[in-house]
Amino acid sequence: MSTPIATTLADRFAWGSRTFVMGIVNVTPDSFSGDGVMRGPDWIAAAVAQAKGFVADGADILDIGGESTRPGGKPVAAEEEIARVVPAIRAIAGALPGVAISVDTFKAEVAEAALEAGAAIVNDVWGLGADPLLGGVIARRGAGVVLMHNRSTPLDPALDARLGGRFASAGYTDLVADVTRDMRAMADTALNAGIARENIVLDPGIGFGKDTAQNLALVNRLDAFKALGFPILSGPSRKSFIAYTLDLPPDERLEGTAAAVAVSIARGADIVRVHDVRAMTRVARMTDAMVRGRPPRV
Repeated sequence: MSTPIATTLADRFAWGSRTFVMGIVNVTPDSFSGDGVMRGPDWIAAAVAQAKGFVADGADILDIGGESTRPGGKPVAAEEEIARVVPAIRAIAGALPGVAISVDTFKAEVAEAALEAGAAIVNDVWGLGADPLLGGVIARRGAGVVLMHNRSTPLDPALDARLGGRFASAGYTDLVADVTRDMRAMADTALNAGIARENIVLDPGIGFGKDTAQNLALVNRLDAFKALGFPILSGPSRKSFIAYTLDLPPDERLEGTAAAVAVSIARGADIVRVHDVRAMTRVARMTDAMVRGRPPRV
């Protein structure tokens, strides 16, 4: 059996001291935002170059994904997902020793291989609800986990040729109360699987099973989830709620993302997951200076 990862996320990140930036590295040919690196024979080198650029621009965590979770995205078998993410993780870990790497997967088999290759965190868009074996893998390896709230129906999204796809609302009696209850249940599932409390991060799942108004409300109410006692990740980057608020396609959502990131931080987000690392690192630092009292650099 492989050696467990040594430190917890709480050891590695000083939660509350500043906002941590997670940069998205899509090792896919079909990312909704068009930034997947699998577009030629040198895709591993492209993934490493993107990762290096992200770290230079301020990323604290690199999130490597091999299956698109966009509305209408095609499912990928575990074997294919492993063939995508493991070479990329191994190469990035070798090129950037000490940088925190997460794998964006909900499959135990993929997570096991990715953790062996150098990842330290599993980012599960189904919050341990898709693969009953995943919690055990994470616990045994002593890895961190991001548990995302998700009531979406992946195979039945609403699609728009210009604005892209979006998931419909799954139906909520009280949005914040319902999401809070589901997130508490996800955390309990992780704890019961043996995952250390210090290794758990919660994500309210902006864009997944919520309509535009509900996504806007989630960003504005992130502070409600802090009462659960876990670090909170916000992932609004280029999401469809920005498109349908501003009437913009994926490649024109920078300003909308910046607004959502800034409000997320003001409402207590500990991590922001983003595509545009350089710009959003600057947004995070500026927002931190205002809401956390971080001193200026000069």
